[in-house]
Amino acid sequence: MKVHHLNCGTMRPPGAQLVCHVLLIETANGLVLVDSGYGLGDIADPKRRIGPARHFIRPALDAEETAARQIEKLGFRRDDVRHIVLTHFDADHIGGLSDFPQAQVHLTADEARGAVHAPSRRERIRYQSPQWAHGPRLVEHRPEGEKWRGFAAAKELGTIAPGIVLIALPGHTRGHAAIGVDDGTRWILHAGDAFYHHGTLDGRTPVPVSLRGMEAVIAYDGKKVRENHARLAELYRRDEPGLVIVSAHDPVLLEKARAGAREGTTA
Repeated sequence: MKVHHLNCGTMRPPGAQLVCHVLLIETANGLVLVDSGYGLGDIADPKRRIGPARHFIRPALDAEETAARQIEKLGFRRDDVRHIVLTHFDADHIGGLSDFPQAQVHLTADEARGAVHAPSRRERIRYQSPQWAHGPRLVEHRPEGEKWRGFAAAKELGTIAPGIVLIALPGHTRGHAAIGVDDGTRWILHAGDAFYHHGTLDGRTPVPVSLRGMEAVIAYDGKKVRENHARLAELYRRDEPGLVIVSAHDPVLLEKARAGAREGTTA
């Protein structure tokens, strides 16, 4: 499978610059997105669709950064996107769903419950329901019973394509997940918002205070977030051949992944 690494939403919270790292996967059964970043609807109506958080994260809201526009520039049509696999339901990850209304949207059952079916009061404040007012076709999964590189609960999404794995990684949200993708030369572990900054992995680079604070404030379960940090850092230190770890928002890891894709290496 060929994997494109897209930035579908530059953000500039105090003291940091972030991206929305989206994977575009070419499969034999059409295109697959991992997350969708911000969409055209968010740019048209940020107050309703993104909410007050936009004043802190300060998204660029550039139409050319949307997955829809970038896919078209690559020569595809929007309806070539058959599936979207979500790490979670936060606004900067699902804003593009409405640009691909025919796509099936895959997520964990826990995330669907927390965001759509039975949210708590805090979750009702967190999620932006106008982003899914178009009625996306949700496909809920329960990753359990299978292990993947030390993660206890995983599920291969074979109905989409071989080599796409949904890995339960709750903490940032109730049903947060990581997504593993085999591009034929390496595995890409898209860890979503399980961590924000590469310093969490390498243990050497300082993580900006604003990011540490934001991560703590919005965590659904802070203890699990810290456990995920430790687990991912340990995996990073093992430096396994054929594995690259990225987050949804770290621009350094985005560029590293792009370089590795260009070179056909695991760099």
